[in-house]
Order: sequence, then C-alpha cells, then structure tokens
Amino acid sequence: MPKYMFQASYTADGTRGLIKGGGGTARRAAVKQLTDAMGVKVEAFYYAFGEYDVCGILDVPDNATMAAIALAVNASGALQTKTTVLLTPEEVDQACKKNVGFRAPGQ
Repeated sequence: MPKYMFQASYTADGTRGLIKGGGGTARRAAVKQLTDAMGVKVEAFYYAFGEYDVCGILDVPDNATMAAIALAVNASGALQTKTTVLLTPEEVDQACKKNVGFRAPGQ
C-alpha cells in the first residue's frame, strides 16, 4: 500500500477541542477509528513542537482515499494539513532507471 506522511497544525478551535476532548490519546484513538473504517493503517502518530502539532505515517489503499481523509479533516476547520507521498528506496531505484529525456533550458 502507498505510504503518506501527514503533518497538521491545530487551529485555535482545534486546540480547544484537543484539550476539552481528552488530549492526545483520545485524538489518536479517533484517528485510528477513522482510518480502520477506511482500510488505512496508522504506522506512526506523534505530537510535535514547531510548525506542525501532529504528524504521522499512514498506509493507505489509494490516492482517492487519502484525498478523502485530507478533505474531511481540512473541512472541519480544526486543523490545517499537509500530505506528502512517500517513496520506498526501491521505487526511487525504478525511477532512476527510467529515461525521461528532459533537456534543461538553454541546452
């Protein structure tokens, strides 16, 4: 299954909801409930300091499923998310073997 890294920042309302709703473990359980229902496996789930408040890695069946999750989370207004598709080293090996035929400007 494709892997995706998500990074999310709580809005003020989202932070209030986090505090009122039982904290980090309660939110992790809510994420697991959502992802289990969609056939998604949570590989990692962490809180962080800095630009993003929460981050993790998900095994997701396809792009449409990941897009549906991101749309629902962003539409809630409680978080702003960033999603990154992750590649395995083997996938990079495959990419390195493909002839793209790109010519840089001016060459």
